[in-house]
Amino acid sequence: MNTTVTKKTMKVLVLNNFAVGQTHLGQSVFAARSFRVGDVITQFTGETFHKSEIPKRYKGEDDRFVQIGQDQFMGPSGGVDDLINHSCDPNSGLKFNSENIYLVALKDIAEGDEITWDYSTTMFENNWKMKCDCKSGSCRKIIGDFSLLDRELQQKYKELNVIPQYIKDYMDSPEYPVYTEAIEQMKLHGKTKR
Repeated sequence: MNTTVTKKTMKVLVLNNFAVGQTHLGQSVFAARSFRVGDVITQFTGETFHKSEIPKRYKGEDDRFVQIGQDQFMGPSGGVDDLINHSCDPNSGLKFNSENIYLVALKDIAEGDEITWDYSTTMFENNWKMKCDCKSGSCRKIIGDFSLLDRELQQKYKELNVIPQYIKDYMDSPEYPVYTEAIEQMKLHGKTKR
């Protein structure tokens, strides 16, 4: 059942389990019912593209492509999954199986809460970055590659099982400890005053 609700001049479209409204980031998805940790929120769908097929003109909020494999991306579906915003402190994450990708609650989500996920949990390209304005207390200010996340956060996402197989393979490879140590050293060097 789809209904439109008007409240204080803000128009909200309610689509079964979701309400699509506005935040400082533009269109956003809110829970129209509560979700408990582990609940499937929605399935991500869309046409699959090789990375060489992705239009280069899409940038920032117009970029609705999600990396789903080493060289594979999922394009926009035209559905609610295209509108779910990033947060550096997300309440949901993507779970991958051999056939489908599901958004699953990582925290209890109350009716009216914005639904968010961390875009960096699938990015493994080293060349894509976007300014972050999620306003969470742990905001990193930049959304980028998984390899640039702090090692503790990488491990947390691995334990929560919200990273795809190609990133798990990277974390299990012999180069992972060396690479992440080098990234941490670069971050420390960048914070040092000269």
